[in-house]
Amino acid sequence: MITGLPHRPCPLVLAAPSGTGKTTIAHALVDRFDHFVFSVSATTRPARTGEVDGRDYEFVSRERFRAMIEGDELVEWAEVHGNLYGTPARNLEAAQARGEHVVLDIDVQGAQQIRRRIPEAVLVFIFPPSAETLWTRLTARGTEELDEVRRRLRAGRHELEEAIHFDYIVVNEDLERAVARVRAIVEAESHRPRRILDFGGQVRRLRGEIDGVIRTGDNDSRPSE
Repeated sequence: MITGLPHRPCPLVLAAPSGTGKTTIAHALVDRFDHFVFSVSATTRPARTGEVDGRDYEFVSRERFRAMIEGDELVEWAEVHGNLYGTPARNLEAAQARGEHVVLDIDVQGAQQIRRRIPEAVLVFIFPPSAETLWTRLTARGTEELDEVRRRLRAGRHELEEAIHFDYIVVNEDLERAVARVRAIVEAESHRPRRILDFGGQVRRLRGEIDGVIRTGDNDSRPSE
């Protein structure tokens, strides 16, 4: 008896305006559930207090980042708030080989690049519950000046226009509910026929079993001589 069909893992893209909490959701998925792995982005921005190279980001120089672009090492990249960010292709390839859902915490520009290059990726836009919440979260970091916070809010205002192009919208008003909803999306996506490995073969196998059951039933129903 089948309890589940083997399926291809789905790359999961989380995008949102700054301060919405997409990074917190991404790490919660990886920390709490099996078969989720975080894609560590490359960036030219300086590390913030407490950030670790190779865990939070791959911190590189602008020269190294440009070399990654020219070498086609990135599946997406963008300049955000004056810094370059990108997703190394090796992250997705390694996760695919291990059968894991790779979680990409990227900006809206990068999400659209992923959509063009990796059509099977699932794009989730994390929606902020209110502008006040964004302001509170951004200022609570204590890592940016108020002018920078305002710049991020203005950028977020434009990013909201792109939400309509995503596959799913999840409001992050409550972290636990938001994490549960994103995980449910991935679970549902895993059951799409196009993600099931050799679905045609699975159908043929089950059809053959049904034919065998029918033949056995016919033989058992025949009167004995």
